[in-house]
Amino acid sequence: MWLFNSSIGRKLVMSVSGIALVLFITFHGCMNVVALISKDAYNTICALLGSNWYAIAATMGLALLVLVHIVYAFILNFQNRKARGNNKYAVTAKPDKVEWASQNMLVLGIIIVIGLLLHLKDFWCNMMWAEIIGAEGQFEPTDGFEWIKYTFSNPVFVVLYIIWLLAIWFHLTHGIWSSMQTIGASGHIWFNRWKCIGQIWATVVMLMFLIVVLGFAFFPDCVGQCDFKLLPFAVK
Repeated sequence: MWLFNSSIGRKLVMSVSGIALVLFITFHGCMNVVALISKDAYNTICALLGSNWYAIAATMGLALLVLVHIVYAFILNFQNRKARGNNKYAVTAKPDKVEWASQNMLVLGIIIVIGLLLHLKDFWCNMMWAEIIGAEGQFEPTDGFEWIKYTFSNPVFVVLYIIWLLAIWFHLTHGIWSSMQTIGASGHIWFNRWKCIGQIWATVVMLMFLIVVLGFAFFPDCVGQCDFKLLPFAVK
């Protein structure tokens, strides 16, 4: 099948999976900002997701997308290195107008994967997985607010997450417009427009994550104080 056997097909699969992951990250960022406003509202969202069948199914689909994106990234990187042959060892000047992120996507990807594993350990294992297996932790699995507060009370994790978010930002600034170009949505006119959109999108989404990290790190007693429910069927 050409999607798996051809270079163009592999790039298309990687681009589509990347776009899906960008949409998920955007949703995740919006969800996290809720924690800054209301502890009750954020925990309501956590309870609605939790270990419900639809959340588990979505998590499995997300895990598949991440795996496909990572595997294809390594395959395409290997193909590019193989195509260059001995030229990869030659000392050459960097091409004009080539972004730093585009030249270091593999390194950024590795940092992102390491950060993802840390994120899974800090939150997914203590929340959804703990709820599935019925494990008892320091806080209730659905008390996402306290898990965030506890995690970012440690300065080491604050620094690690900031590095992770910076790597994701670099990855997205290149990945968004590159994905749109691969699927054919970026012609001569839209090329620079998608680059601009990608920069703005990546910046806004990563800022949503960053303000949560910094808010819980430096103002833990001020966040989540609004006493209201965002959802009418909130858990009491």
